[in-house]
Amino acid sequence: MTYDVAVVGAGAMGSAAARALAAAGREVVVLEQFTLGHERGGSHGATRLYRAAVDDSEIAELTERAKPLWRQLEAESGEVLLEETGGIDHGVSQAMVEAFRSLHGATGTVLSAAEAAERWPGLRCETPVLFQPGSGRLYAERAVHALQAVAGRAGVEFRVQSPVRALRTRDGLVELDVPGGAVRARHVVVTAGPWTPKLVDGLVSLPPFTVTQEQPRFFAPLSDGLEWPSFVHHGPTSYGLYEPGSGVKVGLHATGPVVDPDTRDFQPEPSRDAQLLRYVEEWYPGLDPTRSTAISCLYDNTPTADFVIDRAGPVTVAAGFSGQGFKFVPLVGELVRDLVTGGRETPARFRFRS
Repeated sequence: MTYDVAVVGAGAMGSAAARALAAAGREVVVLEQFTLGHERGGSHGATRLYRAAVDDSEIAELTERAKPLWRQLEAESGEVLLEETGGIDHGVSQAMVEAFRSLHGATGTVLSAAEAAERWPGLRCETPVLFQPGSGRLYAERAVHALQAVAGRAGVEFRVQSPVRALRTRDGLVELDVPGGAVRARHVVVTAGPWTPKLVDGLVSLPPFTVTQEQPRFFAPLSDGLEWPSFVHHGPTSYGLYEPGSGVKVGLHATGPVVDPDTRDFQPEPSRDAQLLRYVEEWYPGLDPTRSTAISCLYDNTPTADFVIDRAGPVTVAAGFSGQGFKFVPLVGELVRDLVTGGRETPARFRFRS
């Protein structure tokens, strides 16, 4: 059978692309090397931050474009996916403060460190704090399931335990080697995270990717009465949010060891883990550093941390999200749809061709 589109990878981005393409009338098959909802890639885990960049106008605008798409997915799936708990950035420079006022002055607030300490005593801040009431948390695993459910109702076929061993173009089609024989499609979308560069080698020229195993932790709050916004600290670059039932997740951004996604051990590297514990003890008086649980996730990083969303002939790639892409998931689905169907182009900074 020949499909209009074959999507490689059934994580968040692949599921979003499949949903958007099916809604546009395309016949879509999704090929997943593991099972739906597996823990080996970058889409597992219960929560992610939702926040607009405080000093990057293009990323801030894309974040706002994504918000109504999240609300649309909630309406289609009947699930709560985005909760606006408020979010802060601290450890910021004066230049970032001015950029924030320019970008978010109508909706955001600049607080002094003392004002922030009074409102959120679980965190320690030493610089002005940039508050965005519309920031919050996304429910990641729930969102992936919602995308797959909506896509399935639109006719998308999901094939699990179907690793793609090779891609090749032949007679105007793309052939994908999978167990049981080749799948043919007029177009292929590769959303395979850290497996993407190896899979498209020879077909698409990508920027270099680095795959790292990140190791945040969930920490127990010292008091149930503390309020926790989502937060980003710019010195060192770290992030966190409260996850109901698990505690406060805190991670040092993009500091994990380089790994092979097929052989990673899921275990925290001791020196980096000790660094995180010291950091929490210093900056989060509302958390108990002696009561925590380590978790593991993958980043597929580009040198600039910009994403790769582009097309070369019958191959479209969406990868390299560098631990920062989840808030854009339904928007990435639409960008991929437009690349496949000939709609509007991807923003220039996400293209792999100059």
